[in-house]
Amino acid sequence: MSIARNLKKIKASLPGTVTLVAVSKTKPITDLIEAYEVGQRIFGENKIQEMTQKWEELPKDIQWHMIGHVQTNKVKYMAEYVHLVHGVDSFKLLKEINKQAKKYNRTIDCLLQIHIAEEDTKFGLDKEELLAILASDEFKALNNVRIKGLMGMATFTENEDQVRREFKSLKSLYDLTNTKLDDLDTLSMGMSGDYKIAIEEGSTMVRIGSSIFGGR
Repeated sequence: MSIARNLKKIKASLPGTVTLVAVSKTKPITDLIEAYEVGQRIFGENKIQEMTQKWEELPKDIQWHMIGHVQTNKVKYMAEYVHLVHGVDSFKLLKEINKQAKKYNRTIDCLLQIHIAEEDTKFGLDKEELLAILASDEFKALNNVRIKGLMGMATFTENEDQVRREFKSLKSLYDLTNTKLDDLDTLSMGMSGDYKIAIEEGSTMVRIGSSIFGGR
């Protein structure tokens, strides 16, 4: 299996409007270097400690995306360098990211995670929680975070109609959010198994791991 070949093939299949996040969680640094050498600069990790270790060792022009569930007490470890936090699933977490970003005089880009899957295990806000955050004065006072869009994960199922329906619901929430916030440009939906459907439904960012690096 060639990481470089996989990466080139996937990139060639993506529309120019779609950004590829190479999901490198649990993968050794040698794998990331192979992807880096063919031009990949955006990597996604789901554990802050592992991401920080890789950030310390790898070239500084890499954009690190935190794609996993974030514990509030771990935010401080990535605040210095993280490029985009995908999984902001509570206002409490957003406030903590804002607080830690301020210490580094940074504005950290974030995506609000929406719960669209039928499984109970997925994290995320529902429509009411999303709208409540966007309408609150406390949210408007956060100067060190910038909401760039939404993120969601579809149900893990063979049923493509269901997956498509869930992505459609996320896209309609994204359009609604777009009427309330400026500068939105990111709808992060789609992984190795369902990214083609996600792109058809309006995704601008896909998170692909196993199709690039092989299974875990």
